[in-house]
Amino acid sequence: MTPEVTRRHYLDAMGITAWASRYQLPNALPTEACEWDETPPERTPPRERLQALLDDAPTPRSEPKAPSVNSPAPAPSSVRALLGQAPADKPPTEPMPVESVPVEAVPGSMPAVSAKPLQFSLSCVCIGQRWLSLHPGEITPQAQRLLANIWQAVGIAPDALSSVTLFKWPLMANTFAEDPLEEAREGLSAFMSGCASRQGWALERVLWWGEQPEDDSAADILSVLNIQQARSDTLELPIWQGVALEHLAKNGAAKRDLWPQLYALGQQWKTLNDLENDR
Repeated sequence: MTPEVTRRHYLDAMGITAWASRYQLPNALPTEACEWDETPPERTPPRERLQALLDDAPTPRSEPKAPSVNSPAPAPSSVRALLGQAPADKPPTEPMPVESVPVEAVPGSMPAVSAKPLQFSLSCVCIGQRWLSLHPGEITPQAQRLLANIWQAVGIAPDALSSVTLFKWPLMANTFAEDPLEEAREGLSAFMSGCASRQGWALERVLWWGEQPEDDSAADILSVLNIQQARSDTLELPIWQGVALEHLAKNGAAKRDLWPQLYALGQQWKTLNDLENDR
């Protein structure tokens, strides 16, 4: 084979005797045969013959591979160094100029700064696969009973309420965000879309039970919902806002003040049922 012939030529030019195997070990592959020139080599010093091989070496066509740690292959320059010759001079290569645009040159560009994401949780209850009831934090069993009693009082059966689904943001701890508010909005929208797709909800309205007098603990959630003109731009649904269930459970006057709105919701629910039954 050509690589074997070349190897033996290099060894012979360096004055190293080439050895060939005479016996085949058990379960070993046979030695590959190669054509060998029986003509005795020229009686020239090994150094001159090696120099001629280096000068006549063809340029490799394939891309050079990384040298192996176990069997390093000497490059021609290293062989020249062993022979006491100086390596061939290479013309210096000048780096290509790269045009860089400063940040100040781009109008309106600001460096991206990571910040802590918003932290909040929401309890979600779907009513009749139409209305989405949202509550800040994790809803308590007492608040769940109050919610079921409220809807039963306005004509909505308790079995129309789904089980509670808890949404926590951020999804992973110790994370950073470039735009915490926008990423929280996208996360909430994706979560609600996934719930609606998996459970077959056809959401028409959002009921937000988060208003607490003299308490702004749900301010971050209101920013995420992005309420504009009685509509949540994040969820792309109309939104109704009511007092938090925890506050209603302790304040009878708040229940009486909220009753007209709850009664109106019950009438709207009845109208929707009548339209669905007429179809």
